[in-house]
Amino acid sequence: MNQQKYGRKQGAHDRLESTPTDATHWSTRALARKTGLSHVSIHRIWRAFSLAPHRSETFKLSRDPLFIDKVRDIVGLYLAPPDRALVLCVDEKSQIQALDRTAPLLPMRPGQIERRTQDYVRHGTTSLFAPLDTKTGKVIGQTQRRHPSEEFRKFLDTIEEIVPAELDIHMILDNYGTHKTALIGN
Repeated sequence: MNQQKYGRKQGAHDRLESTPTDATHWSTRALARKTGLSHVSIHRIWRAFSLAPHRSETFKLSRDPLFIDKVRDIVGLYLAPPDRALVLCVDEKSQIQALDRTAPLLPMRPGQIERRTQDYVRHGTTSLFAPLDTKTGKVIGQTQRRHPSEEFRKFLDTIEEIVPAELDIHMILDNYGTHKTALIGN
């Protein structure tokens, strides 16, 4: 059962780099059968090393040739903002459901959690624009009925009105299409 691989015995460690032939990931019982350990031992090992083979994360590599330069600029703004400048990290949440519960919330009491009705009245959706002042942690929030570039432009105009004229504004935005229209500017 334990085969020689690269001059050493193959064991549970090697399973980090392989998958079972009949499944997408190892279960404690399948790995126990493969290694000769008990499934309880496998479970303890996984817990000790924070292993969770049933979980996965995704990532995407940027194809932008200027990606490294942009990352350096952004990190530089966060770590050492220019004097007389406001650095805002802007994000938006579109299509938030605007809901009202049909009855008021019943507050939490000793031994009882907060309660609310299951039914609600829908008032459509809204979009939240929320820039974070990276120096103070203050959020300037504004909602708009929709999310196209016209509403985002109005939001940017509001930011410009709020921020004192003597401060330069540096905005960190994601690659959302709304941010790249002619109305917004590059």
